[in-house]
Amino acid sequence: MRYVNGSVILKGEKLLIYIYLHLTAVTFLLSCRLTVSMMSVINKSVFPQIAFRSEVLEYLHNVYTNKEIVSELGKEEAERVFDSLLSCLSHPPSLTCLRASTHTHSLQDIQQRLAQHVAQQQVSGSISDRVSTPILPHPQLPDVLLLPVRGPRDVSILNAEVIVGAQCGSAVLRGAHVFAPGLLSAPKFMKAGDPVSVFSDVEGRCTQGAKEFQGKKIFLGNGVCVMKRSDIFCPEGPVRGVAVRMVDALYQSPSFDGVLPGEVFLQNLPSVVVGHSRCDALGSNRIVMSDGVVVALDKIKSKVEKISENARTLRLHCIQAHCYNSIQAVSSELNPSGSQADAPPFPEESFDRILLDAPCSGLGQRPNMAINYSLKEVCSYQPLQRKLLRTAVQLLKKGGVLVYSTCTVTLAENEEQVAWALKTFPCLTLEPQEPHLGSQGMPGSELSCDQRRLLQRFRPELSWRGATDSHASEDLLFKANTDTIGFFIAKFSKR
Repeated sequence: MRYVNGSVILKGEKLLIYIYLHLTAVTFLLSCRLTVSMMSVINKSVFPQIAFRSEVLEYLHNVYTNKEIVSELGKEEAERVFDSLLSCLSHPPSLTCLRASTHTHSLQDIQQRLAQHVAQQQVSGSISDRVSTPILPHPQLPDVLLLPVRGPRDVSILNAEVIVGAQCGSAVLRGAHVFAPGLLSAPKFMKAGDPVSVFSDVEGRCTQGAKEFQGKKIFLGNGVCVMKRSDIFCPEGPVRGVAVRMVDALYQSPSFDGVLPGEVFLQNLPSVVVGHSRCDALGSNRIVMSDGVVVALDKIKSKVEKISENARTLRLHCIQAHCYNSIQAVSSELNPSGSQADAPPFPEESFDRILLDAPCSGLGQRPNMAINYSLKEVCSYQPLQRKLLRTAVQLLKKGGVLVYSTCTVTLAENEEQVAWALKTFPCLTLEPQEPHLGSQGMPGSELSCDQRRLLQRFRPELSWRGATDSHASEDLLFKANTDTIGFFIAKFSKR
């Protein structure tokens, strides 16, 4: 997720962003007890509910049917909402959200160039539907464009098939082509130009380089091979590039690979809201480069390199990315002079604003057919998040703003962390968020109703009505704020 675009860095202010690699590209190494019924034609069928280990499923069920929720909704409605959660998590959101670089181009200009690109895809056959794809500006976010995802569509299964990994399959459901590293199995004599059906291996049992696969799989749509089999599975090692170009996907969305670089990029809508949810600094329409600095920390080198690359592409010169463990980001040395450090560790109260995009269990990511985490793994993030919150409070100046976010659905990583932070750090106060597009916080923690109203929890299960293919403008704009990934945002100020 890229939070640096469209940021306003006020003169003399310093912003710290913790960016972690969410462990949401889950592996499917063990049986997830997922039953898949294959048909020769997909008739707007709904994917099976997401599959969890039984211990995780029970844990989540207890979260969504806790005493406070049952008292508020009733047992039957609480059960229905939880059932909807399991269903919607295996399906992609109804819209593709694009963040526009409005500090270099107007939204209208970008919208026009994007419309030309989508029209060209339709002419070239990259999109099988000839129905015009609307590109809508979000009515509340001035740097967001929305495109509908058409599906599930009626697509016939072909004789030849290829198998892709689960992570690749999730990307295909959101409009991507099949890139060579994600392809696991292909017919023995497959060559460029061959039409193939694309399936996702939901349990991680397909062997790289296999010629066929009889395990459990989910149909994603049809495509045309760009590479022959021998080029994909070559002895020299993995190749890069598009291996199968999707032309008739079960969920149809334009491909944005390499489209308008420096002008637009894909970003889930709740992640955009994080940026706008203050800092007033993050997410406004322009950048003030004067004395402001954005410091991004991540302990994974490849992520730091990507942050720097993105900053160059977006022409953001105020970004300083460091490969560093954020837990250790506070300097133990006294700083009586009040001078600012150029690299971590930093003196206490060094930053005006901090965005803590916390490492989390990632259970709100969509689409996901199965997650094989153990309960121990799911529960392992809370202690790490508290260490990071403690560091963030130390680094934040008095009067500063701390935004905490996750892409998961548990209470332990969201509302319970807010309750813990308010109790542990009396200097923190919950603040209203603007814009507030999500729901309020969930019952079940020690937070009051008033406190929960100040939180934002994006809950796609609340509006889930099954997989539909409605593209009326009013429906799309409603879905933009509701049919999202599962996400949580809290905003604090420090007295």
